[in-house]
Amino acid sequence: MRSSAFLAPLAAAAALALAGCASTRGLHTDGTPIDATALHGERSFADIRTSPAAWPASDWWRTLGDEQLDALVAEALRDNPDLASADARAKEAQSQVDTRYAERLPTVNSAANVAGVHLPTTAAPKPVGGRFNTYPTVYASFSWGLDIWGGKRAAWEAALGQARAAEIDAHAARLALSVNVARAYVQLGYAFAEKDVADAQLARAKASHGLVEQRVRAGIENQLQIKQAETEIASAEQQVADADGSIDAARIALSVLLGKGPDRGLDIARPKPLQPAALALPPNLTADLIGRRADLVAARWRVEAANRSIAATKTEFLPNLELSAFAGLTSSTVDTLFSLPARFFMIQPAISLPIFDGGRRRADLNRADAGYDLAVAQYNTTLVGAINDVADKLSNLDSLQTQIAAQQRAVAAARSAWDLSQQRYRAGIGNYLDALSVQQQLLAAEQRAAALDAQRLDTSVRLVQALGGGFEAAGDVPSMAAGAPPP
Repeated sequence: MRSSAFLAPLAAAAALALAGCASTRGLHTDGTPIDATALHGERSFADIRTSPAAWPASDWWRTLGDEQLDALVAEALRDNPDLASADARAKEAQSQVDTRYAERLPTVNSAANVAGVHLPTTAAPKPVGGRFNTYPTVYASFSWGLDIWGGKRAAWEAALGQARAAEIDAHAARLALSVNVARAYVQLGYAFAEKDVADAQLARAKASHGLVEQRVRAGIENQLQIKQAETEIASAEQQVADADGSIDAARIALSVLLGKGPDRGLDIARPKPLQPAALALPPNLTADLIGRRADLVAARWRVEAANRSIAATKTEFLPNLELSAFAGLTSSTVDTLFSLPARFFMIQPAISLPIFDGGRRRADLNRADAGYDLAVAQYNTTLVGAINDVADKLSNLDSLQTQIAAQQRAVAAARSAWDLSQQRYRAGIGNYLDALSVQQQLLAAEQRAAALDAQRLDTSVRLVQALGGGFEAAGDVPSMAAGAPPP
């Protein structure tokens, strides 16, 4: 009888809650993740050979063949302060996971206090009234919000998805840093190549100026040719200064990436000639890329987190059951505090009834739906950009290889012309001014070849980034096919 009397109010409250709770009618998501296999690239990649080895290794920079670069990347990954920021964000997200998990567990508290009361005899007869009385109390409380609809678990899973995304963002930050170090190193190498050409141009301009002076003294040339030669010297000196500035700028850029002061860059020696990997495409690129790029995997986790957030928010429309218990000891004297008659306890199950809240729960669900749509849109944007990024880098590399082959022929022709002009000069057929003019064409061709080679190296590094830079997702990445939230 006592148990039925106890449960009857709960049953009535549950029935009232189910009849009167706020409605989710009309609220839904609109976002739909793109199927990666629907983004066709077969024709764009048709002329590129495929190889499983085309997926970059996690230490991809070692394939460029420069020990100094290897050391610089390791130093940057150890000391760059931006990585500490990414790690802190991942740690913060993980703490939210711990908080959400703790919310699924019961809460137990304990306390002790002493109350002092003086009651007049008009309120209480003696011996209670008319004197100061103390009432020591010790007690413990228990509270547990039962997760009968799975809302707390869904909130924990949403936090877990965000934490996974933040952890993967930290991996992406390390890849971006290694890529930026390699690109700055390539730029440093090109700056030194520019300096070589600029120094040779200055030497050529000075030699030409000396010959013109001799011809002026011999009455063969006039002051116009002298001024033209001086202009060439000034222009060559400007190119030398510009190349020196480019070297300094590249060294400073590397110092920043290493997390050091500008003096660190002064210790960086001239890079060796770097060798990019042969142009190749991994098989099943479109299908496999979603597990190879950190930004895509992080975006997938954020979609899953938004999905679970919707599930958690929907449970707010349903009745919530909480169990509470309170037990302790209280007495008017310390001597009798721990006696059996001093004990007390209370058990209090409670059910909340979400009947009317002014639209707050609907607004919360609408916001959660919008968060899902936003996460899906960002995933779709990242996916489309990722596949086209690979195609763009492959196209650029293919074009650069064609340009480099043509420029190598131009350099070879210019060098042959330079050799021939020197032979003619030594044979007394031509003059040295003509030979120096041919040398200028050779230097211009070599400078263009160096620029193209630097572009190819830079694009090769960016292709490594486009292919994920050696990242590979763990096996628990959520499937986009199962990502849509239930109605």
